[in-house]
Amino acid sequence: MAELFTSTTIATIIASLILFLVPISCSSPFITDGSRDSPIPQSDIDLLEFPLNLEYLEAEFFLYGSMGRGLDNFAPNLTMGGPKPLGAKKANLDPYTRDVIKQFAWQEVGHLRAIKDTVQGFPRPLLDLSTKSFAKIMDAAFGKRLSPPFDPYASSLHYLIASYVIPYVGLTGYVGANPKLQAAASKRLVAGLLAVESGQDAVIRGLLYEYALIRLHPYGITVAEFTNRISDLRNKLGQEGIKDEGLVVPKKFGAEGQIRGNVLAGDEYSIGYARTPEEILRVVYGSGNESTPGGFYPKGADGRIAKSHLQHS
Repeated sequence: MAELFTSTTIATIIASLILFLVPISCSSPFITDGSRDSPIPQSDIDLLEFPLNLEYLEAEFFLYGSMGRGLDNFAPNLTMGGPKPLGAKKANLDPYTRDVIKQFAWQEVGHLRAIKDTVQGFPRPLLDLSTKSFAKIMDAAFGKRLSPPFDPYASSLHYLIASYVIPYVGLTGYVGANPKLQAAASKRLVAGLLAVESGQDAVIRGLLYEYALIRLHPYGITVAEFTNRISDLRNKLGQEGIKDEGLVVPKKFGAEGQIRGNVLAGDEYSIGYARTPEEILRVVYGSGNESTPGGFYPKGADGRIAKSHLQHS
């Protein structure tokens, strides 16, 4: 009995030592995800940093629009010393719309924190959120000068139409980036950001859809037509076909080709459209060229991807 006990004990000790010495990657069937502590590859870092350009834009537009102040007042550490936005100001919003936009604003602050907790990031780029900047977009969308120039801060409806311009571009970027990411942490972050950005876009579209047939004073143009023109402009600037749709579309472009109402934009399968960083730059620069800054980014966007195109301009 003692002999058996001794042999069993020795065998157990040897087996334990073998398990201890074998590399963890081979020895433990329970550790299936080694990505938690793995470094994020450079390609992921580039794709995670790029949307900071859009998140800065959204944060400042929503903060100023709802409260009249921006990141420099509420979260100066997130700006990393970047220049103050041009022309941003408090919008003339009704209490309900102001509350919604204020929620968006704080969500965008959270997005900036989330990305910067994952990658180093970069300082806030120079942003042009002036009335003139939005007026140029609307003039380009309609192919003529609107009179008076479109003012995004004039009323709740004006502001919601201006808001239609922004979050959707970012969410298409997240859809496009997700399949290119390698690390699980990167995919989880982008999936989470996409969820909230999509929610914001859905709320904006839903609020506007209620007024789709209302004509915006003093232009006599329906809200639906504004959204259709803005979407057409983004498709034109992006240069990669239809990836954007307004609130009312020809029936064949509606869900399953059955309806004209289009409160959510999606492809023939009602799946979200994807855009590359290059397409996004063409749109937000307003130039149709990822190497030609302008629009919301007078001096260009930041990050390795955006800078690589500026260097070739």
